[in-house]
Amino acid sequence: MPTSRRPPRSPRASAADKGTKPSALHPRNPHTGRYDLVVLADRCPELSTHIIANPRGEATIDFANAEAVRCLNQAILAHHYGITHWQLPAGYLCPPIPGRADLIHYVADLLARCHGGQPPKGKRVRVLDIGTGANCIYPILGVRSYGWSFLATDIDPVSIAAARAIVDANPSLRGKVTIVQQQPGAILQGLLNPQQRIEVSLCNPPFFASAAEARAANQRKRDNLSHHRGDAGVKGNPPVRNFGGQQAELWCPGGERRFLQQMIAESRPLAAQVCWFTSLVSNGDNLAPLKKQLRAEGVAQLEVIPMRQGQKQSRMLAWSFLSPAQQIEWVRGETTS
Repeated sequence: MPTSRRPPRSPRASAADKGTKPSALHPRNPHTGRYDLVVLADRCPELSTHIIANPRGEATIDFANAEAVRCLNQAILAHHYGITHWQLPAGYLCPPIPGRADLIHYVADLLARCHGGQPPKGKRVRVLDIGTGANCIYPILGVRSYGWSFLATDIDPVSIAAARAIVDANPSLRGKVTIVQQQPGAILQGLLNPQQRIEVSLCNPPFFASAAEARAANQRKRDNLSHHRGDAGVKGNPPVRNFGGQQAELWCPGGERRFLQQMIAESRPLAAQVCWFTSLVSNGDNLAPLKKQLRAEGVAQLEVIPMRQGQKQSRMLAWSFLSPAQQIEWVRGETTS
């Protein structure tokens, strides 16, 4: 077992260190408060080699260190979700799990509206994950938190292979997650046959419009992390994303706005097959044009659900071409079929 470098004080990472305010997370999110690094290191012994002390003497990890973040994620997935095999290709996105879990729980609240006020559970709840990535994180969280079944898509063959390997290696996911490669340039188009029905679609779209934008934002993140640690010497080093990420995960021509404009246009033909469409929207300036487009498409319901993790403000955009009454009938038809 690797030698631990735990500091003498608290074995829990502070909320500030993990970039999350406990009160900001969804009430059902299990990642409020502090990480218990002793417990997590028991699930992933390699994590113990990355535990350090922050300036207050509290246990934490270096969130600018990609290996430390990877080990933390492996430990969290093992401890909270029973995922014992989770490997990523080098350089691919290693997502912060508390924020990803928040989306799943807010989606469950959205679905509760047509399920008698209770978040629905079980494999009859079919979810479409657009751009699942090599990490397959939303299917993992949705299956393990609510027992939902997933159709997960991506355009990158490396991501597809990695996500399938994760599903195949974990018995709790097998039979509940189907991984499908989407054609480049398409988002929803061509994914569903006329008989398929999806209760909700999820998406965390590429944010940046170019690789240069992604690199610049990553350098700012590194500088902010360095400042938080009081380690000014890291500034100016070659950028290394602490959470990784490839082109399809981080940027696309036109960025988040153009991606979601295309997704909205492609959602209209699936109006009767998908009960709710949802997506994260990181840039608040994109909301007005997206809402205008959705109204022009004739949606019956349109909502913006605020989400916040620490200093990061985000929101979930949700729309449906079905009225609330039609959604209830839609769900009843699914549960009796």
